[in-house]
Formats: sequence, C-alpha cells, structure tokens
Amino acid sequence: MAETEPQKSTSHLPDLTHHLHLPTTTASLFIDRLLDRIGSWFSWLWLAVMVVILLSVVMRYAFGQGSIMLEEITWHIYGAAWLIGLSYALVHDDHVRVDVFHERFSPRTKAWVEFIGILFLLMPFLVIFFWDALSYFWEAYALNERSQAPDGLPARWVLKFFVPLSLFLLLTGAIARLLKCTAQLFGRPAPLHVDPFVKDVEFTPPQKQ
Repeated sequence: MAETEPQKSTSHLPDLTHHLHLPTTTASLFIDRLLDRIGSWFSWLWLAVMVVILLSVVMRYAFGQGSIMLEEITWHIYGAAWLIGLSYALVHDDHVRVDVFHERFSPRTKAWVEFIGILFLLMPFLVIFFWDALSYFWEAYALNERSQAPDGLPARWVLKFFVPLSLFLLLTGAIARLLKCTAQLFGRPAPLHVDPFVKDVEFTPPQKQ
C-alpha cells in the first residue's frame, strides 16, 4: 500500500512528455491574464463583423443599395480583431508551429529553442516593426487621413493605430513567454506552476511545503 500511494497522488498531473509546458511566474501570469482579458473583449468584434456583412448583403440584394462605408467598416473591424488576436494566440500557444523536429525534442530542448527564438529573433523583429508602425500611425494621424472613396470612412488613422498597439501587446506577451523559459531553464524568476493558459494542460496549483 505504501508503494502505490505516490502513484495515486500524481495521477492527476498533466503529461509533460510530448508538449512544451512551461511553468508560469508571477509577472508572466499577470501579463497573460491581462492579454487574455483584452483578447476576450476584442473577440466580440467578430460578431460585429458578421452583423455588418449581413447588413451589407441585405442592403445590396434586397434593396439594391451598395455601401462603400459598410464595406470599409467590415475590413476595419476585421483588421483590428485580427491584430489584437495575435497576442491572445501567443498567450494560449495557438500560433502556427512547424513541429517536424520540435515535437521530437525533450521539454528542456524545447525551452531552449523557445528562449533563443524569442530573444534573438522574435523580440528584435517586434521592436523594429513597432518603431516603424508607430511612425506609420503618427503620419496618418497628423494628416487626418481618411478614405479616398467618396463615401468612405474618415479618420483612417484609427485603424492604423491598431498596428503599433498589436505589436506592443505581442512584445509584452513575448516577454512573458521569455520569463517562463528562464524559469524552466534557470529557475529565475521563481516558477509557480504549470502555465494555465496553454491548451490541454490541467491547472495544478503550487504545492505547499
């Protein structure tokens, strides 16, 4: 009986063999919760896209009236929802991966791949892209850019604002993921428990000593 007790107490823990399950930390958990909440709020924009498309179709085929403004509203909302969804996908590890080799690595090797990729590839790209996107938005704002179509939307800079905003959120999410990698590899910052935002992972609270 004494030999079977440890097996019972650990049977509920998730299998960490085939997937990358990084530990979360205090800072990364705060960032992930914030980005998850923002992504959840903006997910309602997809419903708005469907409503605008339905309204546009009804007006075009039932009343014979097309609307450039409705068409532009559709891709404005679509663009904003898609851009904000990038950081949400990173938090939940739902972005596209090329797993031909990655899935065969050990958890520690996967963590090293994540650490090097985020630090030397993803973050430098996001910083450069964010800086360019910021000037891209500011120029549109300074010129009060609007649609070139006669019946198009004014203030096109509003949509362009979502480009640097999404990059900033994505950079913040990358920092949170980098913290998880350092917690896995070096024990700093102090790991708390299995990341609760990764799909197919059972949330396991930290055990009290």
